[in-house]
Amino acid sequence: MCYRHEIFTTGDTESTGGPQGESFCGCEEREEIEASKIRGENQIVTMRAATVHRGLSLEFFTVVWNLLEAVVALISGAVVGSIALIGFGLDSLIEVSSGTILLWRLHADHNEERRERVERSALKLVGVSLLLLAAYVAGDSVVSLVERKAPERSLPGIALATASLIAMPLLARAKRRVAWALGSPALQADSRQTDICAYLSAVLLLGLLLNATLRWWWADPVAGLVMAPLIGYEGSEALRGKTCCRHCG
Repeated sequence: MCYRHEIFTTGDTESTGGPQGESFCGCEEREEIEASKIRGENQIVTMRAATVHRGLSLEFFTVVWNLLEAVVALISGAVVGSIALIGFGLDSLIEVSSGTILLWRLHADHNEERRERVERSALKLVGVSLLLLAAYVAGDSVVSLVERKAPERSLPGIALATASLIAMPLLARAKRRVAWALGSPALQADSRQTDICAYLSAVLLLGLLLNATLRWWWADPVAGLVMAPLIGYEGSEALRGKTCCRHCG
């Protein structure tokens, strides 16, 4: 209910009532402020929901792309005996697991209390997956160098690395924008894993090309050794909850 209050001033005195008074309605102003707040909150919720939907689309794309990438890389790596290519395929599988983890995280976004709990768990799981990958790539690269294993040429591997080198930076950039908008360290760590996929593509491509053109058998395992510390560093940062997402958390 609105109670109207009127005031007017005559000379040095102030009194209430009369047609010359200035009127205001305190409750109407409060109702308008509250309505404005509600509209603002609804707009924020709508914008966040749209951002979450975009994040889900990116992660679905990540899962499908990396499943296909893993199949090609693992088969090609097994055929030609390429440690770096097999490691690249395993990285793709870990990227699939990371994408699945982020799908779980994003589906929990509507529940603010559950969102925070899932966020912390997702970040740690992504960190563990990165450390496991780093250990595998480093170990197999050392074995390959000791045993002097020389991978044969792999045109499918070269084509795969080229396609990934083009697609992954674009995907990582899109994920970072969503991570910034949602304030999600887990999604930021996942975008770094996608960045690593691009780095691995570049290193893998260089190693395979050197082997195909110059027959430098050691280029492939050395490429694997270059990959390992990059992956391990990102994994340890994720486990400690440290990402470069300044607006996250």
